[in-house]
Amino acid sequence: MTTVASPVAALINEFSKLPTIGPKTAARLVFHLLNRPRNEAQSLAEAILAVKDKVHFCSICYSLSEQDPCEFCTDDRRDARVICVVAEAKDVYAIERTNAFKGRYHVLGGLISPMDGIGPAQLHVKELIERMAREEPGEIILATNPNAEGEATALYLSRLLQPLGSIVSRLAYGLPIGGELDYADELTITKAIEGRRTL
Repeated sequence: MTTVASPVAALINEFSKLPTIGPKTAARLVFHLLNRPRNEAQSLAEAILAVKDKVHFCSICYSLSEQDPCEFCTDDRRDARVICVVAEAKDVYAIERTNAFKGRYHVLGGLISPMDGIGPAQLHVKELIERMAREEPGEIILATNPNAEGEATALYLSRLLQPLGSIVSRLAYGLPIGGELDYADELTITKAIEGRRTL
């Protein structure tokens, strides 16, 4: 005979599936929500559903946006001659927090990781090459995380992109080795952008 989990246990289980949320934190969140007015829980539920229903990948850069093409690709004030290549859409927002970069973006959708079965074919590498042929940027900034997968991806991309005529640069090591962009503070990311080097 199967038992149906109580609403409290079910919600704790759902929160536990989120990154960095363990069972204790999940339980604290659930009991916090139980002590809040119903309209706050309703607002949270509606915000989650709105994100799922309205936010999609941009067909040019693969960042997340409510519009397609996204606000980064359609903003004429941004420098179309410089494309910053990042692993995930969350990295775009980490860089945007600094106000130090005014170019365009290209989101790979992950990093090369043979252990996880992720190679260049699973990433938006082909789309980046097609985009370079179409837009002819002057510089490509490789802004992948300074860990093993990020370095492998940057090395692969630099060898692939350098013959295409654009300057290929890498973020400077203002970022800690083994760190991730979305955990870095604005000053660290700013210094990394300013100190980038040509590969």
